[in-house]
Amino acid sequence: MSAIHQVLLAGGAAAYQVPYSLRFRRANSAYLSRTPASTGNQQIMTFSWWMKIGELPSANQVKVIFASGAAGSNPFFAIGFNDGNNAGGNAPLRMSILEGTSSVLTSLASDMLFRDPSAWYHCVVAIDTTQATSTNRVKLYVNGTQQTLGGTTTYGTSGVYPSLNANINYNTSTYATLIGKSSYLSQYFDGYLAEMNFIDGQALTPSSFGQTDSATGVWVPKKYSGTYGNNGFYLKFADATTTTTIGNDSSGNANNFTTSGISVTSGVTYDQMTDTPTLNYAVLSPLDKSSVVTFQYSTLGITGGSAGGGDTFSQTAMTFGLPTTGKWYLEFKRDTAGSDANGIGVNITRTNRGGNGWPATRGISGYTGYYAFEYGFNVTHDVASNNLTYRNNNVALNTYSTASTAASAIYGFAVDCDSSLVYMYENGVLLTASGGLSFTHPGGQAVIALFKSDLVASINCGQRAFSYTPPTGFKALNTANLPTPSIKKGSLYMDATLRTGTGATASVSSLGFQPDLVWIKSRSAATDHGLYDAVRGVQKQLESNTTTGETTETTGLTAFNSNGYTVGSLAQLNTNTATYVDWAWKEGVTPGFDIVTYTGNGTNRTISHALGAVPKFMVVKRLDTGNGWVSYHASQNASPATGYMYLNSTAGFAAASTMWNNTAPTSSVFSVGTNSETNGNTFSFVGYLWSEIEGFSKFGSYTGNASADGPFVWCGFRPRWIMIKDATAANLGWRIYDTVRETYNVMGGGLEAADAAAENYATSVRGIDVLSNGFKIRVSASGINGSGAVFVFAAFAENPFKYSRAR
Repeated sequence: MSAIHQVLLAGGAAAYQVPYSLRFRRANSAYLSRTPASTGNQQIMTFSWWMKIGELPSANQVKVIFASGAAGSNPFFAIGFNDGNNAGGNAPLRMSILEGTSSVLTSLASDMLFRDPSAWYHCVVAIDTTQATSTNRVKLYVNGTQQTLGGTTTYGTSGVYPSLNANINYNTSTYATLIGKSSYLSQYFDGYLAEMNFIDGQALTPSSFGQTDSATGVWVPKKYSGTYGNNGFYLKFADATTTTTIGNDSSGNANNFTTSGISVTSGVTYDQMTDTPTLNYAVLSPLDKSSVVTFQYSTLGITGGSAGGGDTFSQTAMTFGLPTTGKWYLEFKRDTAGSDANGIGVNITRTNRGGNGWPATRGISGYTGYYAFEYGFNVTHDVASNNLTYRNNNVALNTYSTASTAASAIYGFAVDCDSSLVYMYENGVLLTASGGLSFTHPGGQAVIALFKSDLVASINCGQRAFSYTPPTGFKALNTANLPTPSIKKGSLYMDATLRTGTGATASVSSLGFQPDLVWIKSRSAATDHGLYDAVRGVQKQLESNTTTGETTETTGLTAFNSNGYTVGSLAQLNTNTATYVDWAWKEGVTPGFDIVTYTGNGTNRTISHALGAVPKFMVVKRLDTGNGWVSYHASQNASPATGYMYLNSTAGFAAASTMWNNTAPTSSVFSVGTNSETNGNTFSFVGYLWSEIEGFSKFGSYTGNASADGPFVWCGFRPRWIMIKDATAANLGWRIYDTVRETYNVMGGGLEAADAAAENYATSVRGIDVLSNGFKIRVSASGINGSGAVFVFAAFAENPFKYSRAR
């Protein structure tokens, strides 16, 4: 096994490693096939596979994983992706088993939508038509959790399971077994597949193929140790000697597959990858691109828009953020020159750039075919002069005469984040001076690939062999090489819990920590929020949606326990049969959360805090009645200390220098002015302060574009909890999303910090996908995606991106 795969689980135990995956390029009609010598068990079987999605399906596209059946006609069997009854690109996993011309035996679809191309999914489909209960005959598990299977009207059905003891049109010598292609339609999967197991004659659960890493809570691969049955197979894609050996079966059955459209010739088309569920690599992101981009090489390359198109700019981000420390190397290749005079460019820029993630204006002097990026470094290539120009923060610094033609050069970028230097290579030859060039790291999701017009180009982050040896000490962009985060498992410091009221004292004991702040809201009834913290003490309640002062509720939250808390019989928190969601935080430097109490004095002053870092989000509440929840968010305005927003209001940012004394907080204090709501003389106050912890919390902003293809927001983790507010104008009252109430995409939030209303998943705001590295806005509604509006957010992690799975 290669040294790059000798890694450990986060807890330090030896991990089962998956060394290889196989890339399936839809544009190359890639698939595998095998016709069994004899028919196996057609009633009981299990499919298990790991996958990383490449391009997302567009309208009416089918992306098949497993298939069998008559070529171009019924009957057929398919497990795969389809845009279903949603807009193109929504990509639900759909199971379809059809018999005859139009008689449908089975047509099922998952509720969750599969459209995270940044990380790996594990899927298990277990079929047992001998089960008396119809819903037990087909089961789908994703990342170890069983999913709900419903209907799809694609074939005029509303969700039909196989009949009792039905024979499935798979595992038969009559038809070829296909991987990556439908037998009925010539449509192909695009992406990466690994650890493919088919078990003939057993209906198994995910525990046969995976397990939960205790240190992170993340589902990880486990070697299958059971039997396969006569037609079972195990494809690990380990032998890339030839296109024949890459499809060899490792189960011991010698059920080898023939490949088509697969390449093991070195170069951009080489399809054996080290990008696997145990070593995730950076790719280009279909979720964060300009509209004219189409993908090739399963998100390792793109094709731009029409030539000479004025505004046909072909740009896309990568799925990884460039770490602020370490030394990193990637390669960039021009596959065609294109017909535009100005050729091609690469940028490192800041994250969450606005709109659909791309600047709204052009601005590099003499390069009118490029967008100017205001942060980081930019490299552009002029096809006409064959010159390469380097800029830092949009200032031209150096121009290099390149030796290669535009269609053949491979550029290497060695980025030293420890010394803020970048080195550029052309076909392995250093272009820059030996001391490198200075660059400014913009932070966040910083690696950007930019292309102009009809160019075709590709990247390599190390998932296949580099064309040239990286400089000593420089690493590939994969998860094993990412810095180890201070918090590996978000639920040890912040979590969300669902609860049904009892009307009597009840304890929550499922947390991995003793909470210091608990925020409770009824889901089923229009009742006020209830907030309790350990600094003010139990029974002391505040309400985020009102100006009501602190009240003592003897039957409210009555104890903070080592693994949870106890609530009494207060109807607001615990009405019998009502449903609730409870959000809890742990105080401390590690999670970046501090609870501060103070007495106002009516004059400009500073208040000490214990974060040891600059707060990015603060909420202060005067504890007597009639005063609002005054919030400070580092992204609410260009000068955020000049004003405020109310947590208990739908209003946007308002100017008021007296709230924060027009002074930004520091790593040891925050400032308050003369305003009575943050510093009224003799009045008591509580402040909740958060600093940003990489991989655990993020407090940023995005700019709406009023499109169903809304902004992608980089967080650097898979969120557990997100709160969003329009800072530009009055709008929704701090919309709250969490993954305990909605366990799959697309999410609707349903609750607001400023509103007592019961949970309401209005279609107009049901529009967020939680992803392994952030979230994506999927609705045009003004409440979370108004055109040109600036939205601030607070987000907390399930897991840092280093460990997270696709959702």
